[in-house]
Amino acid sequence: MLTQRQAAIAGDITQEMRRVAGREGRDVSFIVEGLAGGTICIPSNPNHSSLDPGGIGAGLRTKVNANIGTSGHYPDIGRELDKLRVAIDAGADAVMDLSTGSSQGIDAARKAIISSSPLPVGTVPIYQVGVIAQERTGAIVDFSADDVFSIIETQAQDGVDFMTVHCGATLSTLERLQREGRVVDVVSRGGAFMIAWMLRHGQDNPLYTEYDRLLDIARRYDITLSLGDAFRPGSIADATDRAQVHELILLGELVERAWEAGVQVMVEGPGHVPLHQVEANVVLQKRMCHGAPFYVLGPLVTDVAPGYDHIVAAIGGAVAAWAGADFLCYVTPTEHLGLPEAADVREGVMASRIAGHAADIARGLKGAGEWDLNMSRARKALDWDRQASLAIDPERARHVRANRNPEGIRECTMCGNYCAMKLVGEYLKSDYVRC
Repeated sequence: MLTQRQAAIAGDITQEMRRVAGREGRDVSFIVEGLAGGTICIPSNPNHSSLDPGGIGAGLRTKVNANIGTSGHYPDIGRELDKLRVAIDAGADAVMDLSTGSSQGIDAARKAIISSSPLPVGTVPIYQVGVIAQERTGAIVDFSADDVFSIIETQAQDGVDFMTVHCGATLSTLERLQREGRVVDVVSRGGAFMIAWMLRHGQDNPLYTEYDRLLDIARRYDITLSLGDAFRPGSIADATDRAQVHELILLGELVERAWEAGVQVMVEGPGHVPLHQVEANVVLQKRMCHGAPFYVLGPLVTDVAPGYDHIVAAIGGAVAAWAGADFLCYVTPTEHLGLPEAADVREGVMASRIAGHAADIARGLKGAGEWDLNMSRARKALDWDRQASLAIDPERARHVRANRNPEGIRECTMCGNYCAMKLVGEYLKSDYVRC
């Protein structure tokens, strides 16, 4: 079996390529060229039978990921399937299962999510590796390289489409962190597992030293590797420091090795970045990683808004996507506070979708501005049904309109008889002299 990348290089057009081309309004040759060049990926494990594939990368609509998954405090898989349904309904383009808790619970959650999801499903395999080690010996870091690759293969067999793997978390990168220091050392959970393992065992990261072993698994199941940023900043004070940039340089080298092996790959980007550094971070990633798709968490442009971090992330996400980021990982209102509920998932998806769409308009993506133009025409006509149908969240638009207009007047209840569009529209149609 060829990966999507290998097929594109060979000039073979797959069903997945045709589907992505249709969804994006692009000629299939554009998708083939992007896959062959590495600027587009289609996360699509053949074992994920319910998948409706989507593309991520240059020239495509900005995509949004929703994180779901159980925790030790909230192990109910049913809650997470509810969140999956909400994410799909809200327009997410992918989901990641970040389940922890018990190892058996992780397996059950992953299989249930994959079987229920038409969206690409991602995971962070090192989570399950650490959970198993904790259950077995009481120490998260008590695992071997074989343990890591065994879980990666198991998850690949189950149908996972993309995996976050912290291959750039090396002893040399850690040395830069220790030398320079940070306000907040490490906030990546998977990265922390790997860094703690290196410190405990005095060995380098097997995902780096045995990278070819990882590539072999990814190629056999057409897993898209999402090269994780273990050293992403968790404070805007730490953004764009030596550790972050050193890891990015290593990831750029690993991108080339993945492409040579026929493996699809994208690169994950920072977390907390002040607004004036967001564009520079995207440009740096694209340069260091040879145009590979860029997957960013947020970015969050301030640290002081717990409860509103979906807004913080949308601000950063709009700038990042305008600058060239391809894939936004949503942030919910409960970020930094607790596990999100279904309503938080919806808020997070909508905020990131708005950010991505704003960026698509700014970068001139085909068809993006037409949506807004149609909305403007509906507003001028005071066509409320049409406005609701065009809204990014039609359900909310209809609810607010009905709730705030119990009398059913034609205008909105903020302006009423003083509606600017109605007033000027009537006079423009009249015989009054125009100035």
